[in-house]
Amino acid sequence: MSLTIGLIKASLPSYFPQRHGVFEAARTMLQAVAREDGYQFVEADTIPMNAEDARKAIQECKQLGADFLLLLHGGFTMGDVARQIASDPMPMGVWATPEPTLTDDIQLNNFVSLNMSMSIARGVRNLRKHPVQWYLGAPGDEALVDRMRQTFSALSARKALRGARIGVVGGLAPTFYNMEVSTDALLQSLGVEVEHVDIHKLTDLMSGQDKEEVARELAEMSAKAEVCGVSDPQMDLTAQAVLSLRRIAKEGRFDALAVSDWPALQENPGMHPGAAFSWLEEKDRLPVASEGDVLGAVTQLVVKSLTGKLGCLLDMTSPHLERDQILMWHGGGGPLHMAGGSVSWINHPMIGRGTEEGPVFGAIADYEFAHGPVTVLRVARHGTAGFAVQGEVATGPASGFTGCRGWVSRFEDAQGPRSAADIVTTVLEHGLEHHFVLVPGAVREVFEEFTRWCAMEQLGVIPAHPGLPSYLQI
Repeated sequence: MSLTIGLIKASLPSYFPQRHGVFEAARTMLQAVAREDGYQFVEADTIPMNAEDARKAIQECKQLGADFLLLLHGGFTMGDVARQIASDPMPMGVWATPEPTLTDDIQLNNFVSLNMSMSIARGVRNLRKHPVQWYLGAPGDEALVDRMRQTFSALSARKALRGARIGVVGGLAPTFYNMEVSTDALLQSLGVEVEHVDIHKLTDLMSGQDKEEVARELAEMSAKAEVCGVSDPQMDLTAQAVLSLRRIAKEGRFDALAVSDWPALQENPGMHPGAAFSWLEEKDRLPVASEGDVLGAVTQLVVKSLTGKLGCLLDMTSPHLERDQILMWHGGGGPLHMAGGSVSWINHPMIGRGTEEGPVFGAIADYEFAHGPVTVLRVARHGTAGFAVQGEVATGPASGFTGCRGWVSRFEDAQGPRSAADIVTTVLEHGLEHHFVLVPGAVREVFEEFTRWCAMEQLGVIPAHPGLPSYLQI
């Protein structure tokens, strides 16, 4: 499933890519990047001089499994070559290298050729639906390599979603209308398939789990985090849920799960599976989105492709605008690697609250996020839109609510710093679904490039303002 980069080398004979080693240097660089990052690299033997040659080069790359066509202007390239390649809907990039000398006869004339190719592409290609990325730089230039690596990472995430399968166990949490998803729209926009699984399949599997397997799973979980106050029967149920969800994912060939963790599971078998979600995300790197949040699971799959790990699916819980911070929190699952200190398995703080039994129905992970840079993001609107903003987890006014949590501040997007008030305004006025994925590190730019390759709308930050939102103004 790795991305395959297809190189098409182009130049007129009167220009000198061979003399200056352009093709060889480009090939060496791309092979090194592909080897280091786990991609495949192929190239067309044909060096196109006209449209017919370009058709042959495209076909060669496609037969070799290319997912991305990179047109390298080794020297000046005729417009019909660029026009033919741009007419193909495959993801495409155009690369020009700098001149080897700035005196006497021009040797390559590559930037003019790049300029012409990009303007030709605009005329023959729907760039909103099928973007073209441009690159300018010598093979090995750090900025060029970074730009290409971002494209390859974004396209890898796009490829990872096409054909991905999400199992929805038990359906959407009651009345969470904002997280309803058109499976047709999701399949059309991102290529993600959704299949529903009856909640009774989970409960039936849980009741039939082997006691020794349950004990082994619990021992591993207990070695990673201390069990604090959770009864043995509840921890047994947690391990049973782990084993059962793992089996559902394997048998259904699901890349992620979206599970309705309440209220049915509190009635039978009488637990909450938050700790099971955490453990599956930590150990198996299997995204498990609570409350049946399909797009939350999709977002986690994107994060997994971009970073190799999963983030934490959270609510934007408690804005503290005076401190310019927002508490990101959830009482469900979250992978343990995001903790900045100790982790405990504790009773879910809300399930059973106010009853005679008290909050003793099911375990969750309890920890605070490690301080440092993070990205908050979401695939939204049936897979047709995306939102991302960077920030930093830092000390807040209090430790935060029990569960997986952290105070985020110092927000920024492509336009620069943003306030917590801006983020609150954005979330409410875009009507974003109320789960977000928080992931360590700065991945906003590559996520936004991913959304462009998928022809998704980018939901930008809306500055805080007085009065009604603009969409209500007459």
